[in-house]
Amino acid sequence: WTSSKWAKEPQGKRMAQTLLMPSFWNTVVFALKVSGPLVKVLRLVDTEKKPPMGYMYEAMDRAKECIASSFDHKEEKYNEIFEIIDKRWDVQLHRPLHAAAHFLNPEFFYPKALEVQRDHEVMIGFYECMQRLVPDVTVQDLITNEMSIYMKAESLFGKAVAIRQRNTRAPGNIL
Repeated sequence: WTSSKWAKEPQGKRMAQTLLMPSFWNTVVFALKVSGPLVKVLRLVDTEKKPPMGYMYEAMDRAKECIASSFDHKEEKYNEIFEIIDKRWDVQLHRPLHAAAHFLNPEFFYPKALEVQRDHEVMIGFYECMQRLVPDVTVQDLITNEMSIYMKAESLFGKAVAIRQRNTRAPGNIL
């Protein structure tokens, strides 16, 4: 750098001065702590390996947890970032279909079934989605009655092969 013609120019000197400031690098570290987990979510959405719908909800939760963890759970350091994320999530991505897909994804449902069932947002999303996709109330009632089989991992959901494949098979891939 010192032998470069840019090092002697006023703009080059200002740039070098900026790059040597600790505040510049602190800002870079902050940006990486925030953007790294969010880039993972974007990569999930853009993948063609598996349909992302059943993974979005969990991915956003994990991204936020990763961000919070990288700031030692000191809310004052990431609170504004979460407000921005939540605003985007609520406006563009948070739909009943995402909640229903999360609920129906065995990979995330079974390890913390009670927690998912108690998540008001997820359950409302599931029921809203069901009402939109299944207009016949008789069929809605049948689905609701059958939900306990899924939630308790009974019948086919309790078979060893289904249990083994909870984490390896994307929801909806039946063939």
